[in-house]
Amino acid sequence: MRELVLNCPEAHAEALSDLLLEAGVLSVSVEDADGDTDAERPLFGEPGLEPEVQAWDRNLLVALLPDGLDPAQVVEQLCDAGYDEYQNGQWSTRDVPDADWVRLTQSQFQPIQVGERIWIVPSWHRDSPDVPARQDEAGGAIHIELDPGLAFGTGSHPTTHLCLEWLSAHVQGQETLLDYGCGSGILAIAARKLGAGDTHAVDIDEQAVQSTRYNAEVNQVSLKAMLPNDLPDGQYQLVVANILSSPLKLLAPMLSNRVQPGGHLVLSGVLERQAAEVAQAYAPWLTMEVWQARDGWVCLHGHRLA
Repeated sequence: MRELVLNCPEAHAEALSDLLLEAGVLSVSVEDADGDTDAERPLFGEPGLEPEVQAWDRNLLVALLPDGLDPAQVVEQLCDAGYDEYQNGQWSTRDVPDADWVRLTQSQFQPIQVGERIWIVPSWHRDSPDVPARQDEAGGAIHIELDPGLAFGTGSHPTTHLCLEWLSAHVQGQETLLDYGCGSGILAIAARKLGAGDTHAVDIDEQAVQSTRYNAEVNQVSLKAMLPNDLPDGQYQLVVANILSSPLKLLAPMLSNRVQPGGHLVLSGVLERQAAEVAQAYAPWLTMEVWQARDGWVCLHGHRLA
């Protein structure tokens, strides 16, 4: 396979990407033309938010060509759409080396140990000698089989680690639990394997709900995953929400009132500098304090008085 590479200013990156896809390329990526030089600059936004600009001042558009598609024909379509500068050769092609892309992708995801007991294990590592044998009984090693997918929650992010460690340290057995913003279902599944009782998992994304149901089945745990409107009335002994600070603040009344007297609320997805602001949003119902911090993120915990 080959790639078509075009030089492109920021103002044209999005429109040219669309035109390239319309011309039949398989995919388009935008790269910093000044990458790995002194002129390189970061491009990012607040976690969970779109950056203000979608490209750099100088970009390389890299389009993956299917077999049989002539790059000159693609460039001609760009020129017909008004981008005459590419008639002068501001483009090139390069070969894509043959590789086992499935194996290369899988190699990026290794088993992850969280605390002393929990292991996040991709399916292709389930028989790895580097992972201790599964012992789901009290005190033993707990395996959560989880492959990277559409929903957030592979076990690699510090916020997921913090929530998993809190659950590992505090689940006593048979507590009712609500995982709000469940993503892949990793927290709900871990809670069940740690001994929690009836567990509900909620997400606004139907794909996340389906992912949670699938992962629960793979891990042989029973839980109910659903969209928010399907969540029945009731309170829980444990409520966990690993989302982001803005939705957590908006959800403060609802999440707080889902915690039964004597129960616990655990929040993550919060940067250290946002902790006080999020805690203030919950102050009318619970006192939230930082349980642990890691890599600039915090896990907040609150106990509702009986």
